Amino acid sequence: MSPASRPQTLRDGAPGARLSISEAARRSGVSAKMIRHYESLGLLPAVARTEAGYRQYGEREVHTLRFIRRARDLGFAMAEIAELLALWQDRGRASAQVKRIALRHIDALDRRMAELQQMRDTLAHLADGCHGDDRPDCPILDDLGGAAAHPAEEAVRPSTGRGTGLARAGASPLPEPACPDTAPRPTTRSPKSCTSSSKAGCAAAARARR
Repeated sequence: MSPASRPQTLRDGAPGARLSISEAARRSGVSAKMIRHYESLGLLPAVARTEAGYRQYGEREVHTLRFIRRARDLGFAMAEIAELLALWQDRGRASAQVKRIALRHIDALDRRMAELQQMRDTLAHLADGCHGDDRPDCPILDDLGGAAAHPAEEAVRPSTGRGTGLARAGASPLPEPACPDTAPRPTTRSPKSCTSSSKAGCAAAARARR
């Protein structure tokens, strides 16, 4: 077996020492799964492999992984980390480019913090209004369910007449409107103009006008 296929036999920290992915993960604080992920994104260059196909990493790759981990800890997105990595590896870079990325990220963090503060204030207000006892009423659930967003909808909702409204209160129902042709009119109107459902009443009204 060649020395390249036995990375763990090399002394840690020795020049040209190659590390397995598990050892690179231990040194960098980045999991093996995320190391593979960063490689797939191009943040970490493809590394050499043994004859058996195992990845081998050096101190340079470990340093890069630490850089990525620190950038992630500060909340930078993958696209921003790619920009920062390119600038970090470019000795001819201008620091103004790095500062512009950092300030842009700070603006995004400020917006996110304002959104989180608004969420916190809203939830605190709802929690203050909740009795937190054995009763089922809860403004938190009302807000989540959208019931509190349309309070006027319940007030104007028409009654179905099935055990609600006036019927439930014991009041008499409103009278049905009378046939318009039963009222006296100055002119004679033929009973044929009435509908079939009110022929009897319209005929009596016609006889009264004769």
